[in-house]
Amino acid sequence: MAINYEQTFSEIPLAQTNLDAYWLPFTSNRQFKDNPRIIVSAEECYYYDADGRKIFDAMSGLWCSGFGHNRPEIAEAVNQQLLNLDYAPAFQFAHPLAIQLANRVKEITPKGLDQVFFTNSGSESVDTALKMARAYWRAKGQPEKSRLISRAKGYHGANYGGTSVGGIEPNRAPYGELMPADHLPHTLLPQNAFSRGLPENGIELADVLEELIDSHGASHIAAVIVEPFSGSAGVIIPPEGYLQRLRQICDHHDILLIFDEVISGFGRTGASFGADFFGVVPDIMCLAKGLTNGAVPMGAVVASKMIYETFMNANTPDHMIEFPHGYTYSGHPVACAAGLAAMDIFEKEKLTDKAKELAPHFEGLIHGLKGVKYITDIRNIGLAGALQIEPVSDDPVRRPFEIALACWEKGLYVRWAGDTICMSPLFISEKDQLDEAFNILSDCLSRMV
Repeated sequence: MAINYEQTFSEIPLAQTNLDAYWLPFTSNRQFKDNPRIIVSAEECYYYDADGRKIFDAMSGLWCSGFGHNRPEIAEAVNQQLLNLDYAPAFQFAHPLAIQLANRVKEITPKGLDQVFFTNSGSESVDTALKMARAYWRAKGQPEKSRLISRAKGYHGANYGGTSVGGIEPNRAPYGELMPADHLPHTLLPQNAFSRGLPENGIELADVLEELIDSHGASHIAAVIVEPFSGSAGVIIPPEGYLQRLRQICDHHDILLIFDEVISGFGRTGASFGADFFGVVPDIMCLAKGLTNGAVPMGAVVASKMIYETFMNANTPDHMIEFPHGYTYSGHPVACAAGLAAMDIFEKEKLTDKAKELAPHFEGLIHGLKGVKYITDIRNIGLAGALQIEPVSDDPVRRPFEIALACWEKGLYVRWAGDTICMSPLFISEKDQLDEAFNILSDCLSRMV
């Protein structure tokens, strides 16, 4: 059956709109199917729902569409690529766009990160990085270096490895025993409440890594993986010097440092990458989301030449595979076309600069909510921010859920995550659009019982 893009949701026959077959990800399916929220189109900073309502996107989709929705440059690139080469095998063959995009990613990521391995999502990027780190030490003749360390309240995707190192307990609890991993304490401290940008307190929490090294021995630890700031847990920002301290400890003990930049990458902090913002270069970087502006699923792992050359120097015949890992759709031609077009937009429109210029206005608006009923903390970095919400009895999710749905009804999309309301507006947002968004949010907060 041909798809009619002009039909509204209400005009499609009921048999086609039956929601029972669709099991939504990370969604309260029972509630959603009682009151579905159907997005049918988008343009620039706005979504349009099945009733034709215009809704300001204060989340860049899911942290991924910061360059603006429905960019014609990306649509045209994807269309042309589909007419030229719809698919090419990624194993033992390559196509020109994958090579071009790898070089573009190399150019804009921090110096020293030179080797680009394509995936299809942030979750796949994380699992690729974890396997890469463990395989690296085996290739160096140190197979006992296999343990992984991450951080409490960290989010590293939904695949097995990422869930194992993830530090958000409700995401881990349903699955029983996972891959062994240790977790550093998070940096969400009461004394840092209502900090603007980087908080002052908590650098000493990085030294817990030394305790874990003392416990396990550096000779058994493969890598430490952290987000430059924890996005999904509610924009938890490390204190001044924290990431530098992790880098120092990893260097001293010969442990790899992995940055999960799936959210922080491509301008979110007001710098191209979290590594640039904090002045810390990891050994491996995980990317996705902004790589294609969310238009086509794609991710990437960018590794140092040291890591790559360790695999390439293996004492095996040249025809043997050095890193037996990858995906059917790694470096997919259509995704690469979207990625190249997105990188053109990112660089030509100087979107990192736009995010940096808009960030102080965003900071002023979000911290202007201090003192509003039920807000117990406000955090922000670049164009990312979160409100910590006082729980209802022993249910921390109820009130953020109600606030977010009230905002949706008023024409504003924000994300509820645990006990927080998160915002990550598009880089192309105008100040007056943010003003209106915060007016809606403030009104909805004031109406909460």
